[in-house]
Amino acid sequence: MLRAGLSERVTQGRGATAADVVVRDVRMLDLVTGDFVPTDIALCGDTIVGTYDRYDGREIIEGGGRIAVPGFIDTHCHVESSLVMPQEFERCVLPHGVTTAICDPHEMANVLGAPAFDFFLASAERMAMDLFVQLSSCVPATALETSGARLDADDLVPYWAHPKVIGLAEFMNFPGVLALDPACTAKLQAFANGHIDGHAPLLSAKDLNGYCAAGIRTEHEATSAEEALEKIRKGMTVLIREGSVSKDLHALAPLLTLATSPFLAFCTDDRNPLDIAEEGHIDFLIRSAIALGVPPLAAYRSASLTAAAAFGLVDRGMIAPGRRADIVLLDHLEECRVSDVIVGGRLVRPELFAEREPVAPIGLASMKAREVASADFSIAGTAGERPVIGVVPGKIITERLSRTMPERDGALVADPSADIAKVAVVARHGRNDNIGLGFVSGFGMQRGAIASSVGHDSHNICVVGVDDADMALAVNRLGAIRGGFVVVEGGAVRAELPLPVAGLMSDRPYEEVHAGLGPLRAAAKALGVTLPEPFLQVAFLPLPVIPHLKISDFGLVDVDRMELVRP
Repeated sequence: MLRAGLSERVTQGRGATAADVVVRDVRMLDLVTGDFVPTDIALCGDTIVGTYDRYDGREIIEGGGRIAVPGFIDTHCHVESSLVMPQEFERCVLPHGVTTAICDPHEMANVLGAPAFDFFLASAERMAMDLFVQLSSCVPATALETSGARLDADDLVPYWAHPKVIGLAEFMNFPGVLALDPACTAKLQAFANGHIDGHAPLLSAKDLNGYCAAGIRTEHEATSAEEALEKIRKGMTVLIREGSVSKDLHALAPLLTLATSPFLAFCTDDRNPLDIAEEGHIDFLIRSAIALGVPPLAAYRSASLTAAAAFGLVDRGMIAPGRRADIVLLDHLEECRVSDVIVGGRLVRPELFAEREPVAPIGLASMKAREVASADFSIAGTAGERPVIGVVPGKIITERLSRTMPERDGALVADPSADIAKVAVVARHGRNDNIGLGFVSGFGMQRGAIASSVGHDSHNICVVGVDDADMALAVNRLGAIRGGFVVVEGGAVRAELPLPVAGLMSDRPYEEVHAGLGPLRAAAKALGVTLPEPFLQVAFLPLPVIPHLKISDFGLVDVDRMELVRP
């Protein structure tokens, strides 16, 4: 719906003429006082023009005494992690009350480069919900892995004027910021007058001061209340994250009060469609926070008004005259039970999605890994102590373990009895044929292999297994289906989910992706895997930008010392 003219908005707001739409008879949650206010809400085009009164309208939406709250804002997400394209992401989350999302196409950009921005912006222009795009600041994310693209400041600046671009996405390379790396500095200076998103896990004290002094204002990597408190005291807005792997809400909820709610917002970062269908999206964070003791006013304020303010979106975040008409109608406040959603003045119904012009997928030929054999996963060595990645369930931070590894015929082998599997990263961008090898503990895998073409952040193939032949089959199968997830046992593919769009997203409806994830989980559990989200946990094993041990296509990386560790 187009924005109405000034005279129409003023006239309808005064009640001199009938409003375009009236949401009649609601109890509006006042984000200032926490009161429930009986009122109508008058809409002119995509704008709220009247509250705290009664209105006549050409179209009536019956509120029926339901609770009205502002539309929810996901302040930091990677649409790619929903495993569906942006327009399917919208169809998936908009009914949960998410009327605005701020995304970083970092995953696709690391595979395809600037065409990822073109794809996301074209999608955003054709969506009913407001999808804003932050320009990915770390492509590649690290020199310790082979990425599919490189984006410097000069590549990002041409996109700066697009109305769907807010600024620079999460600045993951905090060591580069602190060391005044020239490439980092060039990006920070180019976007100094816009929003710059943060990503600085465990950073504190004077190093945190230096990072904030670079103009970085938000942070979603805080994993403890103590860390989050220091960051909000130093001027950052902390985005409380609850994704499919990284789950920080329980740790940070005690910090979210009426006093601190102006400094804390919500985000999902990485959340797959199975969790969205079973739990929800930002609505899940709200109800979970309230269940943990957060005052409802604080939770709803953080989900809307604080989120909008943090990103300079002054046209939304409240149900108030002059604000964008993004409204969620609830049947229950504490349970955040969404019954209807209004986005840009339009009631969310199936026909809203049917009207959109589709955007063609890209990156359908991005899987360029060579065919591998079981011998490619052999690790020469003698029995003894070796470094092992320790997976921490619910976190992307890993442990650096040391374990005694068994040997067979001059090669180190997995030890399922000790919960030690092999892990490998296979380069898939056609730039080299690298295969990095190592060991991982925490999956509980007893047989077979699982593989993923989603491998943060360079998105090479990551495979975990206890059998070299099964690992090879899983990797080769990913090439055949143009990316996705694969489970192999005993020389046979037990389950798979194709993700042909850059090896990251499906070109199918989210219902089909949701249906495909269940068999994948079941097949992984049949291998003995105990992690609740094994595929996303595999996907984060190559992420060498936070402390401890990681795996890349060059081998094991000790991030604390920033060096390669050969198994």
